[in-house]
Amino acid sequence: MADQMIFKRYELKYLLSPEMDRAIRIAMMEHMVPDIYGRNTNLSLYLDTPDFLLVRRSIESPVYKEKLRIRSYGTVGPEDKVFVELKKKYRKVVYKRRVALTEDETNAWIKGSCLPADSQIVREIDYSRRLYPQLAPRMLLSYDRQAFYAKENQDFRLTFDRNILWRMEDLNLHSPVRGRPLLKDGQVLMEIKTGAAIPLWLVEVLSREKIYRSSFSKYGRAYEELMRKNKPGGQAYWKPPIPGGQGFLPEQELRNSLPAPTEHEERRHDNDIAV
Repeated sequence: MADQMIFKRYELKYLLSPEMDRAIRIAMMEHMVPDIYGRNTNLSLYLDTPDFLLVRRSIESPVYKEKLRIRSYGTVGPEDKVFVELKKKYRKVVYKRRVALTEDETNAWIKGSCLPADSQIVREIDYSRRLYPQLAPRMLLSYDRQAFYAKENQDFRLTFDRNILWRMEDLNLHSPVRGRPLLKDGQVLMEIKTGAAIPLWLVEVLSREKIYRSSFSKYGRAYEELMRKNKPGGQAYWKPPIPGGQGFLPEQELRNSLPAPTEHEERRHDNDIAV
C-alpha cells in the first residue's frame, strides 16, 4: 500500500450564487492557476452507525468531530485506487489521514479485515472503525470539482464544487454517478484550503461582494435533507435522482463562458490589481 498521507490545514467554505462565482473567477485570474489534476468528479462514501451518530455529532458543531469515508476520483473498478480517509476537525483546524487501497481491499476492510499495512496512519483509521462496531456505508455523495492553486504559493488552494448529489442506494464507487441534488440551481460551493493567511486580493473581493463564510457540510446537509423528508409533509420536498458527472467545464471553456465584464467591473478589477 504505497500512498499514505497526512494533511493539516484550515478549510473555509462559502456558498456562491452565480454572480458571486463570476466575481471570484474574474478576480482570481491574475493570482490562481488551474491544477492539472484538479478537475474531477469526486465520490465520497461515508461510513456511519445505523443511527448516523457521526454526522449527528458533527451537526452539533462540537470542538472536535470526525468523519470516516472512502473517496475516489471518478467511478472505479475492483483494482482501481481509492482512498480511505479519516477526517478530524479540532478548533477549526482540519487534520486528514488517508491511505490508498484498491476497491476490493476497501470492501474487505469494511467487512472487518485489517488494512494491509502497518503505520501510525493505518492504526488511527483502524481504531476509529473499531470504536464504532456497526460502522458501515450509509450515504454516497458526488460532486464535480475544479481546483486551483496560487501562483506564488501552491499550498493555497481554491476549489469549486458543482452538481453536488447524494444517494442512499447503490453505496459503492463503481455504479454510475447519480443522486439527489443538494444545492439550488446555479449555486457553487467554494472552499479555501490553506495553512496560513488568506491573500489580500481574495479578502477584498469577499468583502466587496458580501460573500460570507458558511458552515456547509455536504454530508451534514444531505442528512438534514433525509430527516426533512421523514417529517410530515416532507415528501413534497423530496428531489428525484438525476445523473451526475457533468457539472464542470474545461478551464478554457469556463473562461470563455464568462460574460464580458462591464466597464464598471473592468475598473474595479484594475483597481484590485493595483492594490
